[in-house]
Parts: sequence; C-alpha cells; structure tokens
Amino acid sequence: MKLMRVGTAGTERPALLDPQGVLRDLSGVVPDIDGALLADDEALGRVRAAAASGDLPVLDATGLRVGPPLARIGKIVCIGLNYHDHARETGVEPPAEPVVFFKAADTVVGPYDTVLVPRRSEKTDWEVELAVVIGRTARYLESARDGLAHVAGYAVAHDVSEREFQIERGGTWDKGKNCETFNPLGPWLVTADEVADPQDLPLRLWVNGELKQNGTTAEQIFPVGEVVRYVSQFMTLYPGDVINTGTPAGVAMGAPEPKPYLRAGDVVELEIVGLGRQRQEFKDA
Repeated sequence: MKLMRVGTAGTERPALLDPQGVLRDLSGVVPDIDGALLADDEALGRVRAAAASGDLPVLDATGLRVGPPLARIGKIVCIGLNYHDHARETGVEPPAEPVVFFKAADTVVGPYDTVLVPRRSEKTDWEVELAVVIGRTARYLESARDGLAHVAGYAVAHDVSEREFQIERGGTWDKGKNCETFNPLGPWLVTADEVADPQDLPLRLWVNGELKQNGTTAEQIFPVGEVVRYVSQFMTLYPGDVINTGTPAGVAMGAPEPKPYLRAGDVVELEIVGLGRQRQEFKDA
C-alpha cells in the first residue's frame, strides 16, 4: 500500500493512493498514519480490506497539500557515510561500523514544502535517502533478517545538511542536521510488502533541473536489515521510529571548488523508484 497524509500542516488526514493512482480518504477507517497503526495488524487489515473493496471515498487532489506520510514520529536515527561511492567522493575510509546520529522529529515537513536555508549558512547541502519506518518494537535483534522483519515500510527522505555547522563548528554533527525543515519526508509510506528488495532501489536528485545524484541502494555499506539490527543493540526502536539510511555520491560537499551549495531560490527534486518524488523550493529562514 501507498499510505499518505494530506491537508494543511497540523490537520492532515490519512489517505491512500490506490493502484490506479486515485487518492482515497482513509479517515473513516483509521484516525491517522502513525506508529500505533503500523503496530496494529488488525487495523492494517481493515485498511487493506477497505482498499481492496474500492469503496473508499475519492479525494480531489487539486491544490491539496501532501504532508509527511507518518505522524507522531518518535525518533529519527540517521546513518552517515553508508554508501561506498559517497565515502570515495568525500575522501573518507568506509566506516567499520555504522555512523549514527539523530535528527529531531520536528525537522520533518512534507515532500513539497518549502525548505529554509538557515541564517548565516554558507554550506547548505542536499542528500537523497531511503527512509526506513519501524513497525515492530526492536531491541537486541540477532540478524539482518530480523531487522527486515521489523520494517513496516519505506519512504523518500531528504537529509538536508549544513556542512559548516556539521563539521567545522565543533562537537557532534547534530548542529548541521537539525535546522528547521531539514527532513522532507514522503510523499508515500510504501508498505514493506511492496518493496521486493530494499537493496535494489535507484535514488536520484536534481538541483535546478541538473542531475546531481544518481545512485542505488546496492552501494550501501551496511544494508537495511543490518542497519536495523545494529541500531537495536544501542537503543530500542519503536513503531513509528524512522531510520535515514545514508546518501549516495553527488552531494555538494563532494564537488570540486567552488562547491555548489544551496541558496534561496534553488529548487531540488528527488526520487526513489517506486517510493515517489519530492520537490522543494529553498528560501531564506
């Protein structure tokens, strides 16, 4: 299923994109798309049955905002330097273990919402990423297979980053990762049963129409199942938590000087095949 949330920010309603591309209202079936739904097999069964019936009300998508496909996100765990080609372009040795950092849930916006360039930013960068949404409580998992079994679904994430704040200002990466609007998510939460192999997903990103990133999750150093297993050794993952699994080569930081960092007026588009497409205009904060 392709689960969505639509409407003005803060008042989104649950929806579903059916196989014919028709937007349908789920608000009569479930109250929202969140961790509680993803952990409830009975509720998910009601959604599947309603979708299969073809009787869900149609929503007019004209002018309707698409919000993040997941409400009440618990935590966003991010994996850094998780693509062989990205490590090469930045001149860094592939890590022996996953690099883990966090983004706050309040960085999440819709896939077509405006993204704000922080004040005093000179190095705002783009990163297309595969987001993994947890559907079952995960603690001390024993295998990558167990990791995949705890995944409810997948989405497109844009891990916007401010590189000076992240790298040059001391401390952890978090200062460059948690600026307002720095995690567009969606448009869909695609349930795991529709993704045959999360290690075979093309990812692409364009800036002002120019292709910058053209990669594949096959390049991940630590694949999805292993990432979930690994993270569960250090923290409990709950339904509705999100893991951003890293970005392929092609970021501004890896480009020759002068590096083409983002400025107000730039437009970024990104997609993962089968998971949908995003578009954001950048403006000054």
